Amino acid sequence: MTPVNTAVLIIDDEQMVRDNIEEILIPQAATEDELNIDNAFNLLFDAPKPLIATRTPNIPVFTVNKASNGMEGVKLVREAVEGGRPYAVIFLDMRMPGWNGLETAMEIRKYDEKAEIIFITAFSDRSIGEIIEQAGQNVGYHCKPYAPEEIIQLATKAVTDYNKLRNLEKLIESISSIGLNKQQLDSLLKNILDQLANSVETDVALMGKLHDDFSYEQILSIGALDNKINTAELITKVKSIQLEKDSVIQVDELFLARMDKYTVFALLKKHEKLKTEKLYLLKLFVQNAAQAIRNAELNETLLQKEKLSAVGQVIGMVMHDLRTPIKNIKVITGLVREEGYDSDLIDMIDQSAEQASEIFDDFVDFVNNTPVKKEPLVLHNVIADAIELASNRDGIAFINITTNIPESIIVQGDESKLRRTFNNLINNAIDALRDNNMTNAHIDVSVTATSKSVFVLIKDNGPGIPPEIARTLFDPFVTKKKNNGTGLGLAIVKQYINAHGGDITVENNNGAAFTISLPLQ
Repeated sequence: MTPVNTAVLIIDDEQMVRDNIEEILIPQAATEDELNIDNAFNLLFDAPKPLIATRTPNIPVFTVNKASNGMEGVKLVREAVEGGRPYAVIFLDMRMPGWNGLETAMEIRKYDEKAEIIFITAFSDRSIGEIIEQAGQNVGYHCKPYAPEEIIQLATKAVTDYNKLRNLEKLIESISSIGLNKQQLDSLLKNILDQLANSVETDVALMGKLHDDFSYEQILSIGALDNKINTAELITKVKSIQLEKDSVIQVDELFLARMDKYTVFALLKKHEKLKTEKLYLLKLFVQNAAQAIRNAELNETLLQKEKLSAVGQVIGMVMHDLRTPIKNIKVITGLVREEGYDSDLIDMIDQSAEQASEIFDDFVDFVNNTPVKKEPLVLHNVIADAIELASNRDGIAFINITTNIPESIIVQGDESKLRRTFNNLINNAIDALRDNNMTNAHIDVSVTATSKSVFVLIKDNGPGIPPEIARTLFDPFVTKKKNNGTGLGLAIVKQYINAHGGDITVENNNGAAFTISLPLQ
């Protein structure tokens, strides 16, 4: 628990004002004469009233320093910051000889941007707008004459706000160094984002990642986002605003902070400008949240590599034991043919044995990240073979597969691995349609090309990708209630496509739609 900072600095050229505020904040103990008068009062009246009121427990115990001019006050602020004991609240007179209150505040901000500054003045020769413009948003304003209760209330609120923000600041700074998995981190970030949103007086906030293609990935949000605003329109507006990395801006009711590729934006309840302190905290949150997310992703990657290493060892042992029996299947079918027996069933046994051998090889290549062997391939033929391999898939009889694939497109690739890639995606689509009993189930496979790239779209009319795995769909060992699923299928697909110099993306568009891009021959 960090001790509450209740340090107050009073800067005023009038000693009577300085002493008066100090006495209000730190009531002096009653003298013997005052106690005798109090006792006499009690004897004379039935309803005794002490001369010095008892302080309620919710009022902080303040410490007070005083300065008679701006230069002396700034010196105390600088020394306090350098000594690691900054002031939480600064009461500042506006009209003083030498530096006036506004000039003093601007000098204070060179050393301390976090202290709560409250102007106490009998004059209104400076507008609130002018004060805020020159001294920053993190200021207050109160006119003389003042009542003791007003000073106590101002100081108590300022100290409370200051310490609440400091605690939140320390919490934010700590998240980048905490080792958490993604689920734990999302819960923590959402909690902190909720506190920040409350601090800036909004109930709608969103953190996301802006990708190189300007697509926006939502990471977490608070509030009834979809009920109150059109998220797509808001993200479009966010993209249209020129926001440099490591910057924080406010545009009307929209607040934006960006660190690296991560952005937080919030809708404010009113169009008032945020205090500098709150802008700073929001920027700090994005900075540390982005680092924490990168750390979590790195930890997940390391864990996945450890799992893959273990999988590689297991597959290696399995391959050692099964490679020979699988290879012998074709030898056996060859001997059967020599005996005069030949049929489609024997051809299917050969095909299955060859496919099983390729699957083993692909898994080992995936674990070892083996480079692909590229050669010119007619893409139409590779995809047709992949669809043919799925022809015996359970449930295929109730699914219509349509294709639109030009026969002239040639790519440089590894035939086995590309066929395995397309077959994996088609099999996944078949399983999704079958498991969810989709009516009028269909899978569409289409190919388009530009001058440099070819795009393969494999789309189904199933339930789409579950939101909880959408961000990690291509990570190893990610699966969602799939029978006999290893969680490696799409990870293998992504690795193969990347090894070919391409990319794969997915979106929900009345079903799952996978788009593969490959360099054109």
